[in-house]
Amino acid sequence: QVLLVESGGGLVQPGGSLRLSCAASGSFFRIHDMGWYRQAPGAQREQVASVTRDGSTNYADSVKGRFTISRDNAENTVSLQMNSLKPEDTAVYYCVCNWRPTPLSATRDYWGQGTQVTVAS
Repeated sequence: QVLLVESGGGLVQPGGSLRLSCAASGSFFRIHDMGWYRQAPGAQREQVASVTRDGSTNYADSVKGRFTISRDNAENTVSLQMNSLKPEDTAVYYCVCNWRPTPLSATRDYWGQGTQVTVAS
């Protein structure tokens, strides 16, 4: 089983920065892709950014150039540096990892509980 613990959300003014972190722990063979999704009130959950185990990244068009995702495979952590934040970035941000319990098992996704990010004056 894997456990994801997120931190770093909060209230920030437009143009400000926040850094989200997510740490995976538990008993598992390997964590593959890691990433962040977000869900604003009344909206569908959307992917923000993802990073593969070898460091390849992918970003939503709305955050390109402002957000940077990174990970530490040794520590099983993933971070999201968010700069130049806008009110439309306000949402609950969820960490997600694609993990493999044992060497021969199929991979599965696991979601964190979410952390609130509010961008307002």
